[in-house]
Amino acid sequence: MDAVIEVQNLSKSFGEEQVLKSVSRDFEIGKIHGIVGNNGSGKTVLMKCICGFLKPSGGCVLVNGKEVGKDMDFPDDLGIIIETPGFLPNLSGMKNLQILASLKRRASNEVIREVIRKVGLDPDSRKPVGKYSLGMRQRLGLAQALMEDPSILILDEPLNGLDKHGVIHIRELIKSLRTEGKTILLASHNQMDIDELCDTVCEIDGGVMTMVRQ
Repeated sequence: MDAVIEVQNLSKSFGEEQVLKSVSRDFEIGKIHGIVGNNGSGKTVLMKCICGFLKPSGGCVLVNGKEVGKDMDFPDDLGIIIETPGFLPNLSGMKNLQILASLKRRASNEVIREVIRKVGLDPDSRKPVGKYSLGMRQRLGLAQALMEDPSILILDEPLNGLDKHGVIHIRELIKSLRTEGKTILLASHNQMDIDELCDTVCEIDGGVMTMVRQ
């Protein structure tokens, strides 16, 4: 098995509370891996440890063979939606993504326009992000995760706040990303998203991970 993300005996505590308990899991390249669990189960904490946003209390995470927090602070080839994406509320979606893209200079204006269209938004809209609905913000967050063409996507509730048509559109987009060979970690409360999209499914409950489908 070609594992692109390796989680090895990962534990994370906040004070007395142990949120992740010796979690181990290899995530294979080119698949959609579902992570399910109730609020507070540790899903988001696991994702933040993989991204390098949180330092593990024990164990480690390897992405493409390099240890997060040791060989690198943040994995380079990662697109992320975790919690509500933070955008500048007085600027348009296009302007927000241009500012973010200027940090690494990997996404041209044409690429940004294309990815905004791909998620179902209008790159020429002048509406400030502060006036966006939750669903529009979610789409813009997905555009931001995709714009530098990463090979790994970490998507925490990416269909949150979308109407029925939006859910169908973004599900199809996620499937097309897998066809392109991307590896996707997807957390969702919606069983239909998990059933329809995911190749493997694991559950986190009380900080312990179990495989549901592999």
